Amino acid sequence: MGATLLVLSVFLACAVEAVEALTIVLAAGTSRDWRSALTGVGAGLVVLAAVVAALGPALTVVPIDALRLVVGGLLLIFGLQWLRKAILRAAGHKALHDEDAIYARQTAAARTAKRGGRFTVPDWYAFTLSFKGVVLEGLEVAFIVVTFGANQGRIGLAVIGAAAAVVLVAGTGVAVRRPLARVPENTMKFAVGTLLTGFGIFWGAEGAGAHWPGQDSAILWLLAFTLAASLAAVVVLRRTRRSAKRHAEPAETVEVH
Repeated sequence: MGATLLVLSVFLACAVEAVEALTIVLAAGTSRDWRSALTGVGAGLVVLAAVVAALGPALTVVPIDALRLVVGGLLLIFGLQWLRKAILRAAGHKALHDEDAIYARQTAAARTAKRGGRFTVPDWYAFTLSFKGVVLEGLEVAFIVVTFGANQGRIGLAVIGAAAAVVLVAGTGVAVRRPLARVPENTMKFAVGTLLTGFGIFWGAEGAGAHWPGQDSAILWLLAFTLAASLAAVVVLRRTRRSAKRHAEPAETVEVH
């Protein structure tokens, strides 16, 4: 069960970030230069691989209780951020993530930027746009890969989950040559936020010395509780939003004859 949840969590988190990175790379490649954009992707992946290779072995020498306490706290921070945005989007208080709109904005900006190359890269703008997109979107995933893998002693499984997501998203993007707007990204972010928050509570409490009834199976109960509480928050926020809209509507004037 632990291995399955580990791979699933890493896969979903990496897939979400890979979709966003793909949109940036497509904008750079289609509007500027594909060679430069793909060179930027390669450079970004090298940086992320170096981060995982450096931090992974380093975390394995940290005492397990201290590691779980720190990792649990950090996962709670990341997870609650993802979950907060997902709840606000589901309740209509925040706009849904739209890859087509992001692609249009990135493409428009790329077309108006100055052209020119540096070193052996024909189009420096396309290179840096792709590089920054891959690194910025991937650093959060690299953190999840390292922390999940080190905490479970299964860095290899975490890397497999991340690699599978990248290959799937990249392969689909190459096939369709357009942003993956139909991917249920907002739902995936809700799921990832739930997973990160649940694992953060579980590992943080274990690191502080708590003992969960049922041991690892307690993760399932924590995930169910986190999901139920999040869905309840969506319902409450939707009702609040509808109530606020009704009160904001101007009252109909009544003519007196």
